[in-house]
Amino acid sequence: MTPPATDAPLAGFRIGVTAARKADEQIGLLERRGAEVVHAPALSVDPNRIDEEGLRAATEAVLAQPVDIFVATTGIGLKSWLTAAERWGLQERLLAHLGQAEILARGPKSVGALRRFGLRELWAPESEEFEDVLAHLRGRDLAGQRIVVQEHGQSLSMAAHALRRLGAEVTTVAVYRVEGAADPEPMFGLVEQIAERRVHAVTFTAAPAVAAMMDVAASSGCRDEVVTAFQADVIASCVGPVTAAAFEMWGVPTIWPERSRLVAMVKQLEVELPSRATGTTLEVAGHTLLLHGDDVLVDGVEVKLSPAPYAVLQALLVNPGNVVSRRDLLGALPSGTAGSEHAVEMAVARLRAALGTRCIQTVVKRGYRLAVAP
Repeated sequence: MTPPATDAPLAGFRIGVTAARKADEQIGLLERRGAEVVHAPALSVDPNRIDEEGLRAATEAVLAQPVDIFVATTGIGLKSWLTAAERWGLQERLLAHLGQAEILARGPKSVGALRRFGLRELWAPESEEFEDVLAHLRGRDLAGQRIVVQEHGQSLSMAAHALRRLGAEVTTVAVYRVEGAADPEPMFGLVEQIAERRVHAVTFTAAPAVAAMMDVAASSGCRDEVVTAFQADVIASCVGPVTAAAFEMWGVPTIWPERSRLVAMVKQLEVELPSRATGTTLEVAGHTLLLHGDDVLVDGVEVKLSPAPYAVLQALLVNPGNVVSRRDLLGALPSGTAGSEHAVEMAVARLRAALGTRCIQTVVKRGYRLAVAP
């Protein structure tokens, strides 16, 4: 799919939008830049359903004992919890109780919510990733420490278990649970378009949206095709690193802007999509390798690749020159390919035969890399 040249930076590109909240704003930003938008909400318009009875019970459990460390993970979750506590006449007591603890915050939104309620964080990671909060805690002596973790829409039970193994007593507070879209049909349609490479990019503004999309892909029987499409042709555009982290388990490369904002995400696509459409040119082992859409040319001569070696080439091109493990290359192979490292070796051999034996280097005990010019 090669879009025509035009003054509108996104004209000719089809972009999937998975957002439910602020979807109209995002769609408007994309359409004003010429994009064709496929809107398929992954989550409910009002996904943050509060279990009032369960949240009150969790709040009373928190208040029952001193708290050594409190971890705030989302601004909306913290605000919802404290607002509910106000309804129950417990807000002042809860704020005083949490205020005695060491407070850690996942990112700027949770920091902002804490400060609005008069609480002050002692530490927050620059990355805004919960995994870095966990790493910070794992580096400490947690024996006998009571830790309260405000969950962020998805269960953090595995994280809590990891902390308990380090000797901590952990209480998780589930303020809300994320719910899927009321009508899943648009998402089923988008998943099909991703698998068939009929969209150029898909945007994600929340980590649970990634999980919801993958669940639909699994139900459709095309999850492997969706993952392969994202690894090769379709851009997974995320609003920030927290959302992007949800793709890591699938081995999907992502892009996100320096500032986690809708406008910044759209502006990044303005640059990224046209640059990919014009093709990628690399100097590899003395040859000029050009990729334009699905076409591969070596020194100006078109090379025909079957699906397996083409998938290996795309995986090696994600970060040209970097080593890609056999395991990751195996995950990039099309569904239906024999699931063993021998299949990777065969695909690499065929790729070498097509491009030139020196183009793909073997890095002993690590994997393979493109022999790009320094």
